Amino acid sequence: MSNSDTLLHPVTISQVMINFAARQGVDRQTCLLGTGIAEEDLQVADGLITRSQEMRLIENVILALPDTPALGFRIGLQYNVATFGIWGFALRTSRTLRDATALALRYLPLSTAYCQMSTFVEGDDFGVAFDADDVPRHLRQFLLERDLATGLNLFKELSLAGFDVQAIELKGEPLAYAACLEELSGVRLTFHKPRNTLVIRRADADRPLPTFDPHLVQVLDHQCRQQLERRQSGGFAGQVRQQLLGPLGLVASLDEVARSLAMSPRSLRRKLDQEGTSFRKLLEEERRQLALQLLENSSMKLDELAIHLGYTDTASFTRAFRRWMNCSPGEYRKVTSRTPD
Repeated sequence: MSNSDTLLHPVTISQVMINFAARQGVDRQTCLLGTGIAEEDLQVADGLITRSQEMRLIENVILALPDTPALGFRIGLQYNVATFGIWGFALRTSRTLRDATALALRYLPLSTAYCQMSTFVEGDDFGVAFDADDVPRHLRQFLLERDLATGLNLFKELSLAGFDVQAIELKGEPLAYAACLEELSGVRLTFHKPRNTLVIRRADADRPLPTFDPHLVQVLDHQCRQQLERRQSGGFAGQVRQQLLGPLGLVASLDEVARSLAMSPRSLRRKLDQEGTSFRKLLEEERRQLALQLLENSSMKLDELAIHLGYTDTASFTRAFRRWMNCSPGEYRKVTSRTPD
């Protein structure tokens, strides 16, 4: 599945990059410059950002760390199964590595990947191929390396050291920092190959994973499908969500969103009606989702939270919340909060 501009990405992926940059002495403000991502956005569980926002952050990190060899690969090694929430959990409970890979590709937008990916079997080898041709040229090597390193880490973690990645095969000429890549990965690199791949033994791909749980496989597959539907911002409803979650924010009016999409408010209303929804419904859904996340995972005061969600005052937010949950925001926080007082 293509990682197109119409897909929203988990903000946790950006948080991992920001944390890596911080360890190299790069401050958070430098990473976020021009992205439209606010500091508080990084604290929202299951928060989403646009592809363009993530790519701007990547550009900032590359510019801030120009002398770090294999930068993309180093950052890719920071990701593990737990980074990806439901998607990662679903991989862990799959029957075999081959099954886990098929599920990973089916719900690829729930991951970090920008490359087009596919599997192949040749003789005794099973591999995953990474095609970076559709990635913007100035980010292509970084994102190829990040995807390869992430895949390598997931293979190792899912196997629990039960098998080894046999080789990393790369197209083109040997890189100047090839020795660095081999040291970081612990895997032999070969060049002048027809595609970029991670290769394991075919027998290992079909070996049962130690964390296989047949009872969870279907449940987690369903949850991955639901998450993908939310992140897939196709159609006009998706474009509206993208504006509300991105540049315009939850304070936006229908007129402002219509203007940003280069259409009249009347046309936007008609398009949304054809898709079985409305601007008000979409805005309410996103406000509700963010309100629940902030109440559960932050100590933000209710008046600040109301403003962040686009309400004019706390009373308006409280009335809306009671309509959604049949309780006040304060009551909900007492029951569900994961943030110490």
